[in-house]
Amino acid sequence: MPALTFKNLSKSFGDHQVIKTFDAEINDGEFLVLLGPSGCGKSTLLRMIAGLSEITSGELLFDGAVANDWEPTKRGIAFVFQSYALYPHMTVRENIAFPLVMNSFRKWYHLPIVNSVARRNLMRRPDIAERTLRIARQLELETLLERRPASLSGGQRQRVALARALVRDPQVYLLDEPLSNLDAKLRTQMRSEISALHHKVAKTFVYVTHDQVEAMTMATRIIVMNKGVVQQVDTPDEIYDRPANTFVARFVGSPPMNLVPANARGNQLSLSGGEAASHSTPIPKQGEVTFGIRPEKLTLLPEGEGKIPARIAVVERLGAETVIGCRLLTDGEAPETTLLEHDLVFVRVSGNPKLAIGSRCSLDYRLEDVVWFDKDTGQRVA
Repeated sequence: MPALTFKNLSKSFGDHQVIKTFDAEINDGEFLVLLGPSGCGKSTLLRMIAGLSEITSGELLFDGAVANDWEPTKRGIAFVFQSYALYPHMTVRENIAFPLVMNSFRKWYHLPIVNSVARRNLMRRPDIAERTLRIARQLELETLLERRPASLSGGQRQRVALARALVRDPQVYLLDEPLSNLDAKLRTQMRSEISALHHKVAKTFVYVTHDQVEAMTMATRIIVMNKGVVQQVDTPDEIYDRPANTFVARFVGSPPMNLVPANARGNQLSLSGGEAASHSTPIPKQGEVTFGIRPEKLTLLPEGEGKIPARIAVVERLGAETVIGCRLLTDGEAPETTLLEHDLVFVRVSGNPKLAIGSRCSLDYRLEDVVWFDKDTGQRVA
């Protein structure tokens, strides 16, 4: 199974550079997720791996061999599309077996009368029939083999598309936002099924999504992209706990990491122009900085008991936990601004505390939980 290497890879359409030059490596058997907002270039990158889009500059290597000019069939890849791309006139059995049938097709099989006869004969061939049935059982599609796509649910169609990719036994699986057409419950179910499938087949998966929940739950590593530029390549835990810059900090996490302008002098730290709080040790980064902290790392306390005075602006009860949006107080009052997400500092607490919107509170934190970013560049400060 191949390891994939990107060397100074870039992609342009005319004068518009869709993917800026970058280097990365996908290890054998890895589940790599390309994560980013719409239009960031992640699907274009997937198409370059598949050989469906030409590489403008740089090299794509399969196990050290330059594959820029390889035909898609030579790359040993299977592509699962967002739209499933099932053949409506074929049964589930025929859809799954289609790649195997086409691998055995000859030129004269395309003649009108010969075509249907040849396809039926190939479908009955013992090796093709056995392999199709084995994959159908693996994805719990055995009872649906004689049905057509129109009579299937969205989750069933997605499993058929995965089965059609699996039946070829490829070296690399490419999945382009395969769950975006499913409802929330089915997405959760299919995330588990795809993760289990990856462990079972032990092949390389490259998965495109804009959903950070999918990325965090399935990936062994994530490439975060924005406007054609790779922002960070790391494990889900590293990206969550130590984002490379403020874009990654805000894009990964729900609610995202709180980012607050701060000023540090020795062991004194003031947030958003508020009163300075004292710490037992000097602040790691001095001067004007951006203070970053995850909502679950903040502690909500009664007024006057924490370092940061605040007023409760939003309460979102989610059952097992509650997300509270607070507006920081300066000179004893919160600024008169709209309820935009970036105006608020979010706290995640367990259970359902009885909190009134407009009431005063205070927030506390540990310095070791804070991530510091350069005020001007947005890059994380080590």
